[in-house]
Amino acid sequence: MKKTLIVASLVLLCSLALKAQTALKKVYDEKADPIEQIDKALLKAENENKFVICQVGGNWCPWCLRFADFMTKDAAISKLVNENFVFIHTNYNPRNKADAAQTKRAEKLMKMLGFPGRFGFPVFVVLNPEGKVLHIQDSGYLEEGNSYDQKKVMRFFQNWTPKAVKGIAVK
Repeated sequence: MKKTLIVASLVLLCSLALKAQTALKKVYDEKADPIEQIDKALLKAENENKFVICQVGGNWCPWCLRFADFMTKDAAISKLVNENFVFIHTNYNPRNKADAAQTKRAEKLMKMLGFPGRFGFPVFVVLNPEGKVLHIQDSGYLEEGNSYDQKKVMRFFQNWTPKAVKGIAVK
């Protein structure tokens, strides 16, 4: 009995250590003002002739962190995104009601982005350099199993590059 308990404890400790080593990296800056973050991204997008993509979500969202990990591990997706977009992780926590000012800022953010939270998280908002919402992408359509589908993700990004979007003036 004692040996079984010791072996079970060791197995549990090893599995916890392995899980800690493979934990997904937190990518959202929870202290950043998301509206200022978007404003800076818009300025950069204008200077680089790109669009902005806001991945709205938070470190509390496993699917948000999975997407960030998925994107960094796929060279083709990373290249396509880097060439065409200013990609930012826009922190939003619908459960955090810390204070009235923070709640008001969160409401302003959601209004500015066309109320994307209705699709769940993460949600992707494509903005032109002037800050106009061009598209809101429900990430559920990009999922496959416990991750994301490479072809679907590539198609989403390819369809929303500045070059692909007709009728939108990009300087």
